[in-house]
Amino acid sequence: MKGFLYILKCCDGTFYTGSTVDLQRRLAQHQNGEGANYTSKRLPVELVFCQEFERIDEAFAKEKQVQGWSHAKKEALINGDTNQLK
Repeated sequence: MKGFLYILKCCDGTFYTGSTVDLQRRLAQHQNGEGANYTSKRLPVELVFCQEFERIDEAFAKEKQVQGWSHAKKEALINGDTNQLK
C-alpha cells in the first residue's frame, strides 16, 4: 500500500510532519481541527511538502527521520535544497 510523507506549515510558522495512506482525507482532517492536537491549535495549516512512497512503512520511517530535523533542515527539504540535507 502506497504512503505519503507530508509537511504542513502552521499559522505560527512551525512545521508539522506526518505520514498517511490517504493524503486528501488526512489534510481535510487537519483543516477541520481533527488531524492532530498540535495542528488543531495552529490553524489554518498549509501543505508545503509531499513525497509518495511505495509502502506506508517507508513513509512512516521517513516521517520519524524528518521529525528529528531542525526547522532549517525541513525548510531545505521543502525548497529542494539537497546541499543542505547532507
